[in-house]
Amino acid sequence: MGSTAASAPIRYRWTFWAFLSRVLSPGSSCREIVRKVQAWYAPQAKTPDSGTSAYCQARHRLPLACLMDLHQTLANKLSARITTPELWLGRCVKVVDGTGVSMPDTAANQQAWPQPSGQKSGCGFPVVKLVACFCLASGALLHWVEGTLKEHDCRLLQKLLSVFKKGEVVLADRGFSSYASLATLWARGVDSVMRVHHFRKLDWRAGRRLGRRDRRVTWQKGLLQGKLWAAEQWAQLPAEITVRLVEIVVVVPGFRTQKIVLVTTLLDAQTYRAEALGQLYFRRWAVELFFRDIKATLGLDVLRCQTPATVRKEIVLHALAYNLIRALMQDIAHRYQVAVQRLSFKGTVDALRQWRELFENTKARPRAVGKLRLLFYQSIANDLLPDRPDRAEPRAVKRRPKNFRLLTKPRHEMFVERNRKQSQKPSKNALK
Repeated sequence: MGSTAASAPIRYRWTFWAFLSRVLSPGSSCREIVRKVQAWYAPQAKTPDSGTSAYCQARHRLPLACLMDLHQTLANKLSARITTPELWLGRCVKVVDGTGVSMPDTAANQQAWPQPSGQKSGCGFPVVKLVACFCLASGALLHWVEGTLKEHDCRLLQKLLSVFKKGEVVLADRGFSSYASLATLWARGVDSVMRVHHFRKLDWRAGRRLGRRDRRVTWQKGLLQGKLWAAEQWAQLPAEITVRLVEIVVVVPGFRTQKIVLVTTLLDAQTYRAEALGQLYFRRWAVELFFRDIKATLGLDVLRCQTPATVRKEIVLHALAYNLIRALMQDIAHRYQVAVQRLSFKGTVDALRQWRELFENTKARPRAVGKLRLLFYQSIANDLLPDRPDRAEPRAVKRRPKNFRLLTKPRHEMFVERNRKQSQKPSKNALK
């Protein structure tokens, strides 16, 4: 972590560490972070002001470009340390998906990222849509683009094209599966594996047979429809592309057999067999776990900043904190020869919080720090997640929510009648 902060300008270093500390401790308030900064300055016989205004203003002065440079440097280091066995058939796989992030209901945030159209004015929260690109091998968050809820995922994917390099493989669900997306990636020398969009009609008699329910077909470019692509962009796409359709049969005990059709530009059926493509697509679920780590564990789900400028910085700080934890997990996985997928992200964050004070107390003794780091690594490496292949569980919650009424008007206009039990006065016997 020290090398990452050392790249930041010295005048912003304390603000950077304070902001990062709040991200690593979800639920902490600005007042708590100010107390932490006061504790940092205590050995120097200095006591910063106890108010939160100075801290909030310092966060506003943090340069966004500097934070983005820090994130890009860390993401490149994570990608450079990937070993050959971690690749998929010698190829680097990047998985893409989208999610939504809520934030405080302020006029500036509403103007930048309006709330869902189904919510009444004053009763909702602004939501920014993020389409992010993760490295499947390391789990690192490489890049992301922001948009509103009205922007389609395919439209936001166009802004991510510069992230993909020749020879890589893009893994995505059917929300990104379109002729334009496949053709654009293919023109850049990037292959893709996606689920076929449910609107596309398939003809299993067309093209060339490569195996059972495995065919090589040619898709023609149709007329420009909708507003996802500009006319100039559509004209630059090739008139046709050759893709491969593969049907995967999913058999899970206790569940109905399901058939999934994949479309890919990996045309060599000998090198990229249908079973390997199916196993790769099943790994796409890892992106849901990546989003869970950064949204639930680090608190990106609900942001705290009041303006779009600081919201963007808060997103970058969450990405930095997430990649720092991923870098730590990668070090441990390589040192102890375990798969990084078997290490718990939340367990690593919890261990870091508990061991941080020990590292602070021994930072003046390098030899003690080395021994402590070894014990810290061992504690994480010994707590591996169970190997659960083909795990399938419904996305449902068991605990019921509290029985509060929903806000259907602005809070200052909302009136909630008290129920009969609340309006009844306690009896004299009850008072005794």
